[in-house]
Amino acid sequence: MEKFELHILGCGSALPTTRHFATSQVVNLREKLFMIDCGEGAQMQLRRSRLKFSRLNHIFISHLHGDHCFGLLGLISTFGLLGRTADLHIHSPKGLEELFAPMLNFFCKKLTYKVLFHEFETHKPTLIYEDRSAIVTTIPLKHRIPCCGFLFEEKPRPNHIIRDMIDFYQVPVYELNRIKNGADYVTPEGEVIANLRLSRLAAPVRKYAYCSDTIYRREMIEQIKGVDLLFHEATFAQTEVARAKETYHTTAAQAAEIARTAEVGQLVIGHFSARYENEQILLDEASSIFPQTILAKENLCISVGKNE
Repeated sequence: MEKFELHILGCGSALPTTRHFATSQVVNLREKLFMIDCGEGAQMQLRRSRLKFSRLNHIFISHLHGDHCFGLLGLISTFGLLGRTADLHIHSPKGLEELFAPMLNFFCKKLTYKVLFHEFETHKPTLIYEDRSAIVTTIPLKHRIPCCGFLFEEKPRPNHIIRDMIDFYQVPVYELNRIKNGADYVTPEGEVIANLRLSRLAAPVRKYAYCSDTIYRREMIEQIKGVDLLFHEATFAQTEVARAKETYHTTAAQAAEIARTAEVGQLVIGHFSARYENEQILLDEASSIFPQTILAKENLCISVGKNE
């Protein structure tokens, strides 16, 4: 099965610490790289993760708080120094292009490639990227400013041909695409050979959902139902639930409750407050509600679904 991996570049929240980089992730979906948020130090972490800069063509910014986009200018500049020629697409809520245009004009006047900004609205799920193998849809979140998460989903793959049966029934080559897409085969004598005898179903599509930053929001559950992997912010422990509500963030227990209700395969919690020198308290809190919980950490790579 082709790659579908999540690489954590940074999992801290707004206040810098010596333990965590600001929020940034990379999704490797069939060898195409997609960055989610770009906090300070993202390009250094990209190097440490041994990910190829040339395969990164789309960056998705969840919202316009600095800890989610302060690394963007440096990354754009570095791409220019490397002689990049491919367009770079940046998807974000309204306002990012206006903020970055003066800085790009001042620091990056002679870029060898185009930086293209694509705005999305944050009030309803919206398809913002599609290619032959994947789609990306926004997940409306509720934060102090307009904010969205992202749902990465493979497109269904065609069935797998059973070569021995194809040879047995002497199926012509021009029929194979139809069979891969579920069609039966009719022999020259008029006999109908059921598709299930000629092919086997492809593995189910894999899905990854990213939800940060947001107040506890049950409205997202239907959209992320059954995803293989969920990243959900867990800025605070439940003892700080009042602070979480005040700042429009989520506790570890609330993140786990979302994961449990949505029946996801695995939960990764992150966006940790700088007040925690050890996030074990957050892991213990979440895993008591949803046992399939792990802590995000820098340079962690997680497979989405089963890579068989």
